[in-house]
Amino acid sequence: MVDLKWLRTHPEEAQRAIRLKGVDLDLEALLALDREVQGLKARLQEVQTERNRIAKEVPKAQGEAKEALIARGRALAEEAKALEEALREKEASLMDLLLKVPLPPWPGAPVGEDDRANREVRRVGEPRAFPFPPLDHVALMEKNGWWEPRIAQVSGSRSYALRGDLALYELALLRFAMDFMVKKGFIPLTLPSYAREAAFIGTGHFPAARDQVWAIAGTDLYLTGTAEVVLNALHSGEILKAEELPKRYAGYAPAFRSEAGSFGKDVRGLLRVHQFHKVEQYVLTEASLEASDRAFEELLQNAEEILRLLELPYRVVEVSTGDMGPGKWRQVDLEVFLPSEGRYRETHSCSALLDWQARRANLRYRDAEGRVRYAYTLNNTALATPRILAMLLENHQLEDGRVRVPKALVPYLGKEVLEPCG
Repeated sequence: MVDLKWLRTHPEEAQRAIRLKGVDLDLEALLALDREVQGLKARLQEVQTERNRIAKEVPKAQGEAKEALIARGRALAEEAKALEEALREKEASLMDLLLKVPLPPWPGAPVGEDDRANREVRRVGEPRAFPFPPLDHVALMEKNGWWEPRIAQVSGSRSYALRGDLALYELALLRFAMDFMVKKGFIPLTLPSYAREAAFIGTGHFPAARDQVWAIAGTDLYLTGTAEVVLNALHSGEILKAEELPKRYAGYAPAFRSEAGSFGKDVRGLLRVHQFHKVEQYVLTEASLEASDRAFEELLQNAEEILRLLELPYRVVEVSTGDMGPGKWRQVDLEVFLPSEGRYRETHSCSALLDWQARRANLRYRDAEGRVRYAYTLNNTALATPRILAMLLENHQLEDGRVRVPKALVPYLGKEVLEPCG
């Protein structure tokens, strides 16, 4: 959420952000409603001031003068009640609109409506030239008995169940990612996969992406699609000390997405499933672009180092204004080459959100001068399965259908090659 005071004084910049990010929002209507709210507040203050004055005068008055004051006091009380009710309604409507206001993107972001405007920055590693006809990850799993096809009968479409070495490989990858983040100075947390609505509003998943989230029937909880939702709410309502920042967390939780609107996309294999596992990087830092930029580079470098340790060819992509989402200041994606498709697929998304999330989630700290300020937030994937398994299987497959394990994973798995499951 942007600062309302800033919005009042910088409507042109806000309108440009709305246009660049393709947000459906009538800024003039928002500002008109804001003026209406301010008018109601001013009138309510006038009424309350007059009521206080009358309350002091009534004991001193006599006869008709006293009766007139009492009648005036009652009329003012009724007006105050009506004003308060109108104010609550108008403020709620104003908040609904404020939650839709996008953060202006950083000046270096490519301008465009969608991912077609994203800009490739660099490539790391060369796609493998296979000396044999390579298989896609589904064929490899079927050949080696590494997944359970009957799971769709039990859990529905876009479910997956791994068997044998591949099941152990998934667990090894997640532990590898957590250990890596600990070595980088991040505090590891295992987190619940659900949260209250306020947490989703805090990250910006609500209201925009509500259709991607599953509600838990009979409760006020929703299943999370990333540990970021819980991590971002941990310090909500607190006032942290400046010396406590930055907060660096590595959160693990199973993740869930409804995949609404994705009918027909990536229905085969491990690329788009309803439940997955994710280790998320999250940083809460002081309110300065310098601190945010440092944290952004740190998160991005961590993800790149993980991909290099997994020995995967990838590319770095600067995300366009229309593709980055309303709350992002900057977003850089990492995409890994998938041989069966002959193209790169996104595995990591590094985002800087300045104080956009902090204002929504009430994340504050007291700076060196004693001022209470909203913090800045950033996040990036450390590692998510099972999508990364598709890349690992296809890029590291051997001619006989088995799959080589990257050196960094051998200590976690205890073997150098994934063997078939009988």
